[in-house]
Amino acid sequence: QLQLVESGGGLVQPGGSLRLSCDTSGFNLDYYSVAWFRRAPGKEREGLSCLSTDGLRKEYEESVKGRFTISRDIMKNMVYLQMDRLKSEDTAVYYCAIKNWPGANNFCQVSGPFDKWGQGTQVPVSS
Repeated sequence: QLQLVESGGGLVQPGGSLRLSCDTSGFNLDYYSVAWFRRAPGKEREGLSCLSTDGLRKEYEESVKGRFTISRDIMKNMVYLQMDRLKSEDTAVYYCAIKNWPGANNFCQVSGPFDKWGQGTQVPVSS
């Protein structure tokens, strides 16, 4: 059974940093691109970043480019999102997601679609 479990969320002050983790199980992370998206109260889902299956392509949504970094550890079946210089508008529930792109190991898409995602972790950014 494919599972993704996010952790690492919590209250952080503007300008601060946070590292989100996503523990994956039930599948081989080698065969999927990974991504992070968020959903702020009253807003639509917003894709943030993706990492291709081969690990060589990273894409970022414009508002987080230069502040957020996506990574993965295949041996540990983990996906991460390092978030720096956080702003109040980053307040949201954050989700990690996976997508299999057959024959396209160097491809990912920030906006999705996604095959599976976790339950999310809350990140309130406030002083």
